[in-house]
Amino acid sequence: QVQIEESGGASVLAGGSLRLSCRYSRYGYSPDCLGWFRQAPGKEREAVAAINIGNDSEYYRYSVKGRFTISHDNEERTMYLQMNSLKPEDTAMYYCAAHGERGTTCTVDGALYLWGYWGQGTHVNVSS
Repeated sequence: QVQIEESGGASVLAGGSLRLSCRYSRYGYSPDCLGWFRQAPGKEREAVAAINIGNDSEYYRYSVKGRFTISHDNEERTMYLQMNSLKPEDTAMYYCAAHGERGTTCTVDGALYLWGYWGQGTHVNVSS
């Protein structure tokens, strides 16, 4: 069982930066892959970035490469998403998620069913 809580969402101007945080608590299960997703109104949820906790491999959606950075603090059980050079199209609800099983491929292209645990989301609004 994994409980997840995101924070850090806010309203910013285009070109600005935000850092999202995802604190998770684990009970009897330690995920090896964490990720950030986002969902804009009227659009499907999409993976933004993922990180393999075991080897710190990072994976990004093409549209955020070079602007977003995912990181993880194992001791604090917290994952971060540093978002720079924000654009209006980055506006969305951002969700933190964890794989439901260990040993599955950690990537932004994987099926949604792999992500077994989700937070409630934190909203990011970027205005021009």
